[in-house]
Amino acid sequence: MIDSSTALHPLFRQAFRQDFRPAVRARLTGLAVLVPLCLVALTGTVQAASSAWATNEGGRMRLVLLAAKADGTREGVLLVEPKKGWITYWKEPGDVGIPPSITPAAGSDYTVADVDFPVPKLLSTGDMQDVGYDHSVALPLVLANAGSDRPFKLSAFVGVCQNICIPFQADLTVDPAAEIGSDPDETALVEKAKRLVPPGPSEDFRVTAHAMQPDLKSLQVSLRLPAGAPAPQVFVSGPSGHVYVEGTAATGPHGETLYTVPIGKLPKGYTMAGKRWGILVVAGERAMETTLAFE
Repeated sequence: MIDSSTALHPLFRQAFRQDFRPAVRARLTGLAVLVPLCLVALTGTVQAASSAWATNEGGRMRLVLLAAKADGTREGVLLVEPKKGWITYWKEPGDVGIPPSITPAAGSDYTVADVDFPVPKLLSTGDMQDVGYDHSVALPLVLANAGSDRPFKLSAFVGVCQNICIPFQADLTVDPAAEIGSDPDETALVEKAKRLVPPGPSEDFRVTAHAMQPDLKSLQVSLRLPAGAPAPQVFVSGPSGHVYVEGTAATGPHGETLYTVPIGKLPKGYTMAGKRWGILVVAGERAMETTLAFE
């Protein structure tokens, strides 16, 4: 960061001499315009602004937003830092967790268009299984209709857990107009978080077929895995509040991987027709996330 007061100090000292001259006054006026422009030029065109940290006994979190794009969208992250020995949760948390929620303040005309998640861990505590993170995690997000530089206030609600789960709610305000230039660390944080989101399917890594058994007791997924990949870890997110992480892998007749997922109790009266579930497949160093559509 440039300390503009230090850079201008000799001129201010000259300006306040008793023989103050109009020429000096003109130089100061020109510098007053020039210094903000230099700051922007030195720091680049991508601006980042952040909220203050909100804290509770299990950790802390803050919101970072980048400058608005031409279409009025604005990218950013919710950064959640659990304390050592604590965890926070994926979008479907497992047995007893709390899924993250990010919502604009009441009356806002901007919306949260998208929230993404990096690959989580399967975390076991006794007989309970959670899906989440035991380290700092940045959740990439996109705001729509967010082209102005007015303050943005969002309510973030996450769970942080150690022996018990504690709801962590905070109102986080980011004021882009208060920022001059950009913070390279915050810009890099957003870009890194986006890179950690699992990509969609590719030719060598995808779901080739899927079918729910008529009794709704098990789901079978046919997978094409990258060459040489180990047995996959699979996370299936079904109805809201349901995530399935247990399964068995076998080799199909054409070399594909057949993965069978036991399905526990579904909501009363639940039918599969028209439903869309999510699936995340982790195979060695690669991951892939997509949607399972049921007819």
